[in-house]
Amino acid sequence: MAYDLSVNGERHSADVDGDTPLLWVIRDVLGMTGTKYGCGVAQCGACTVHIDGQPARSCVTPVESVGGSAITTIEAIHNTPSGLKVQKAWQDLDVVQCGYCQSGQIMSAAALLSETPDPTDADIDAAMSGNICRCGTYVRIRAAIKHAATLDGSAKQEG
Repeated sequence: MAYDLSVNGERHSADVDGDTPLLWVIRDVLGMTGTKYGCGVAQCGACTVHIDGQPARSCVTPVESVGGSAITTIEAIHNTPSGLKVQKAWQDLDVVQCGYCQSGQIMSAAALLSETPDPTDADIDAAMSGNICRCGTYVRIRAAIKHAATLDGSAKQEG
């Protein structure tokens, strides 16, 4: 069946079974490979996208459940004020080590700052729980989220 999706502000059609995980539609059908497969059971956070601004694990989200919702992936998170600030902070503090989990980390952090512009450590812990980093960059991630909270959302990234 064909599903009409709004991904990163553009309309796309995907002719897939309704129970196909959104992750595979994004990666394999639409060719946007920034969202990563990690565990396949919504435990690691590598596949995090935003659905109507809320973080969601795309590896367990059937495409048929998305409907007309707005989906944002790592490829377009810089178009949101919180996403731009998070990506700038990640660069400023050199957060990334291997980088595999970072798209999911950034998506979760951007959602946090969108809802809670000045998060406490407890807010960060709650929002980032379930995002696993095998390299253990948690200290840098926390510092980057705090740094992002201090940035002007209209700042341009260096490129």
